Amino acid sequence: MSGGGPSRRVRADAERSTARILEAAEDVLAADPNAPLERIADAAGVARATVHRRFSSRTALLDALAAQLNERYVRALAETRVTTAPPLVALQRLTETVFNLKLSHRFAVQLDAAVTPEVLAGLDLLFARLRDAGVITALDPVWCRRVYLALLHEAHDLPADSPVLTALSAGSEVEARINLLVDTVIGALGGTDTTNGLLVRSVRTSASDDRT
Repeated sequence: MSGGGPSRRVRADAERSTARILEAAEDVLAADPNAPLERIADAAGVARATVHRRFSSRTALLDALAAQLNERYVRALAETRVTTAPPLVALQRLTETVFNLKLSHRFAVQLDAAVTPEVLAGLDLLFARLRDAGVITALDPVWCRRVYLALLHEAHDLPADSPVLTALSAGSEVEARINLLVDTVIGALGGTDTTNGLLVRSVRTSASDDRT
């Protein structure tokens, strides 16, 4: 019999309650950014003392939400292979992932701490590769990244019935937003062939081929 069984169970219980608290915090704070920790405890189904034991302050809780999202950004950069995949394919894959994260982390995406230098460096590398491949002509990857992030927020917040979205032929609203963002960013950064989502559709074909 190996020792430490009860302590492992205690750690596992603590991890589960922490996960419940963070999930509840994301939902509660997305609806009311000023909600107190007590409301988060109620939503998580844990004692209020448990929240205060896991997170010594509201700031500590926000830091944990930011760290969780940053970890998923870093994982997305790795999974979309921004360093090795064809850069336009990587941009489309990353944009799809980021839109999904913005839907599931509606509060945390507003936290500056969620985007660390590691994430910014990954984006800068992607735009440098897009430039080297001749997809865009803009020279400064930092500028490209700032344009991308600004337009990402605009595309995400666009009303679903916007003519800009409904004019695009896409399988879903999210796909239309991805088409719009990628087309607009490439065009803004000196790229070509970005009309009517044709670029993104061709990227999807390349992405499918790349996965096989």
